[in-house]
Order: sequence, then structure tokens, then C-alpha cells
Amino acid sequence: MKLFELLINPVAFGALEITLIIVGVVILAVIAASFRLVTQTKKVVVERLGGYHTTWGVGIHFLVPIVDRIASTVSLKEQVKDFEPQPVITRDNVTMQIDTVVFFQITDPKAYTYGVEDPMSAIENISATTLRNIIGDLDLDETLTSRDLINTKMRLTLDEATDPWGIKVNRVEVKNIVPPKDIRDSMEKQMRAEREKRQTILIAEGEKRAEILRAEGEAEAVLLRAEANKQQRILQAEGEASAIFKIKEAEGLGIEIIKKAGADQAVLTLKSLEALAQVANGQATKIVVPTNITDIASTVLMAAEIAKDNKK
Repeated sequence: MKLFELLINPVAFGALEITLIIVGVVILAVIAASFRLVTQTKKVVVERLGGYHTTWGVGIHFLVPIVDRIASTVSLKEQVKDFEPQPVITRDNVTMQIDTVVFFQITDPKAYTYGVEDPMSAIENISATTLRNIIGDLDLDETLTSRDLINTKMRLTLDEATDPWGIKVNRVEVKNIVPPKDIRDSMEKQMRAEREKRQTILIAEGEKRAEILRAEGEAEAVLLRAEANKQQRILQAEGEASAIFKIKEAEGLGIEIIKKAGADQAVLTLKSLEALAQVANGQATKIVVPTNITDIASTVLMAAEIAKDNKK
């Protein structure tokens, strides 16, 4: 209230009163400024009279003026540090550039504040020396194909080294590996030759497979044709056999009928004449005529008469 009156009518107050009012205002301002709000993801390390006093968590805290001092404010979030490429030498004396990314988190704000002067610089330096030690035990090919091994070894080494500083290394990733230009050119030529080799092999395998399939097709065709010819011959033979059987069956039936008619000798004579007729139809230049041709003729006539009498 007096501060308001002082601002309106400063002449009404004496020098002492003005001084006391100003001192009171300053004290109130200092007290108000001594309250600190700490958020969820932060920790505040407080010193009292130059020594470690406490670590503030989430909430509102009062900092005793002049006596207390905030030493550091630490973030508890996981942090990412991308280091510059480091020159390293492999076991077979190849110099290459490798850059890494470190994922870490502060777990002990007091140890982080008092453990090392510059934590980020310390992590970078120990990361570089650890990387050189690991790559020094590998040759070029192993370095290019062993990213997981490098990541695991670096994480274990860094985590162990940074533990006294209140830092937890969660993951280390090799971001990029850059061999020298002549090595890269050689690798490109090798990969190109390997691709051409695979292409040639695939073409040869395809041609080989095509030849095999073609030969198999021809063999199957030959077998199918042979099987078809076989079936055709079997069917033809069966047809001829059936025809011969039918003919013989008919002849037997005719002979049986003639026998029933009592003309056995006549039948024999007719068969003789049929044989003679077949001989005459052949290509022979000589024909032998039986001497009893007249007897045969009379016999045929007799057989014919007997057959007529039987029909009557």
C-alpha cells in the first residue's frame, strides 16, 4: 500500500521510509525468484556453500538466496550423439573413415555433474579409442560385414567406462563405413564380375535344363510311338486271329453238316478240289493233276445226289 502511495506522492515520504520500502521490495523479489519449478524429465543438482546439498525432483522448490546454488540441470531423456567420422586402420593396414551414433541416458545426476569435466567430450574420445581398438583386430572384409559385432563391443565398452559418470549407454550404431577410393573401385569391379558370373551361370543352367527337357520329350515321344505301334499290331493280330477262328468255325460247322448227311469221303474230295483250285490261282508254272481226277468228279456228283436226297 505504501509502495502505491510512494509511486503517487513520493514527496510525502521521508528518505528513510523510501529506503525501507525499496529494501522490502527487493527482498520480496529475491524471495519470489528463489522458488524453482522442476519438470517431469529434469533433475536439478543443488549446492550449499560450495558443496553438494541435494537433487531436486519434480515439483516446486525453494533456493535459499546466497547460501544455495544450482550446480546443474540434467535431462533424463535418452540423448543421441552423432560423432564425426574417425580415421581407423584395419588389421591388413587399410585406412577408412567410420562414424558412429551413441544413444545414452543420464541415470545419476550427481555423478554426471561431478564425475567428469565435459561428459560429451569424454564420450566422444572414448568412443574413438574403442573404435580404433576394435577395428585394429579386424581386416577389411570383416569390418565391412561385422557391424553388429562392432556395435555390441562398443556398447559394452562405453557402458562400462561411463558408468562412474552416471551415464547409461543404451545402444551404439555404426552409421557409415567409408573405405579408400581405390578399395571402393576394386569392390565395384568385383561385384560387377560376380554379377556377370551369376548371370552366365543362370544362362547355362537354363540352356542345360532346356536340353534335358527337350531330350526327355523326345524319349517320351519315342516310347509313346512304340507303344502305339505295339497296340496297333496287337489289335491287328487279334483281328486276324478272330477272323481265322470264325473261318475255321464256319468250316467246321459245314463239315459237321456234311458228316450228318453221311458224305465224309465227298467232303475230302471237295477239300482236294479246293486245294487244287488254290494251286491253280497261284504263281506256279507247273500244275500236277491227280490221276484219279475222274474218280474225284464222280465222287463229287455222288455227294451232291446224297445231299439232295437228304433235303427231300
